[in-house]
Amino acid sequence: MRNLCVKADIISTVEFNHTGELLATGDKGGRVVIFQREQEVCTEEQAPAVVLGSVLQVLKFNLPSFQSKNQVHRRGEYNVYSTFQSHEPEFDYLKSLEIEEKINKIRWLPQQNAAYFLLSTNDKTVKLWKVSERDKRPEGYNLKDEEGRLRDPATITTLRVPVLRPMDLMVEATPRRVFANAHTYHINSISVNSDYETYMSADDLRINLWNFEITNQSFNIVDIKPANMEELTEVITAAEFHPHHCNTFVYSSSKGTIRLCDMRASALCDRHTKFFEEPEDPSNRSFFSEIISSISDVKFSHSGRYIMTRDYLTVKVWDLNMENRPIETYQVHDYLRSKLCSLYENDCIFDKFECVWNGSDSVIMTGSYNNFFRMFDRNTKRDVTLEASRENSKPRAILKPRKVCVGGKRRKDEISVDSLDFSKKILHTAWHPSENIIAVAATNNLYIFQDKVN
Repeated sequence: MRNLCVKADIISTVEFNHTGELLATGDKGGRVVIFQREQEVCTEEQAPAVVLGSVLQVLKFNLPSFQSKNQVHRRGEYNVYSTFQSHEPEFDYLKSLEIEEKINKIRWLPQQNAAYFLLSTNDKTVKLWKVSERDKRPEGYNLKDEEGRLRDPATITTLRVPVLRPMDLMVEATPRRVFANAHTYHINSISVNSDYETYMSADDLRINLWNFEITNQSFNIVDIKPANMEELTEVITAAEFHPHHCNTFVYSSSKGTIRLCDMRASALCDRHTKFFEEPEDPSNRSFFSEIISSISDVKFSHSGRYIMTRDYLTVKVWDLNMENRPIETYQVHDYLRSKLCSLYENDCIFDKFECVWNGSDSVIMTGSYNNFFRMFDRNTKRDVTLEASRENSKPRAILKPRKVCVGGKRRKDEISVDSLDFSKKILHTAWHPSENIIAVAATNNLYIFQDKVN
């Protein structure tokens, strides 16, 4: 089957909910697709793929394990649960500016009742969505007939008690709040606070704090816009709340720095509490140094002790108690250092790769080119390169590690750095909060990999 990729179908964000039972994806067409994990145990005879239209495919393969062989795993396929249009394209007539419908980020709220809630954002507007199930419908209205038309009151001679009748299960997505008109620049991050009453949204120059109940007002907590825009030297690239302390958050910049802020210190966090920056090695200085040092993603560990950042070539882990250098640095694709000139010419050097922790903070994952993604075990220091591809993967087959050959004689199972396809890139990934299950977005395909059966 030919893989026809329409721009609107390219996946732009992936996110598991807090239990891992649901997985949401957003795309450039403004749609949100939610997958639900089936409760039944999955057998080898079951079909491992779900196709939504002809462009979104979910495949499941076995994942080389970094975890204990004695661990018990739950099995269950992820199938489409709900699909809805979250954002529509808009036009700002005052600025003559088109506002894309592309979903930049999705963040789940912890489940409090039978319904699910999630935040989704495009460049300008954040929306709070309620996703709920309905399997009963009321019948026996007094003022309406069975088709919903109003009845003539003169014809109503008796009163009846409406009853609830069973119906086919229907999943409804309804927008509960719309948070708009607070950002001049493009929103790059949203993060739900641990108090679950507030969240923040960040654009290139400002970070705003919102209350979930108030849509017409937000509080500006970071503003790095200079009085003269010609003096602008850096922009905000990502921001996230601490997982446990509701007063603490971090944001990263295009200069490769991370600032930790404490909202108890002042209402406007112009002065950071901690400043994380690695001194530059003068011997590695080049024309591209500033571009490749720009941080594209920042994530707190689940424990809250560490921060992980992703720049163009590396993933770094920082200890909150040590600001002068990272405690761990992992080379994602160091073989591209010699290709930076051509990557600059085709704009790939500006790609924004994300990074994720596993549930125990022991393994980290991030994407690369040629549909490769990398995993690093922090304890054993092992790393592996895997490929998300329809062509060389069969359902329930074990993924084989891939290796990139830089120069000299190429082995049979290696791929030359000159043969890498830079149009195929893994920018967005997600890790199940408690199990060894990952979701990888490869252009318009979503792959779900699980740990191998022990």
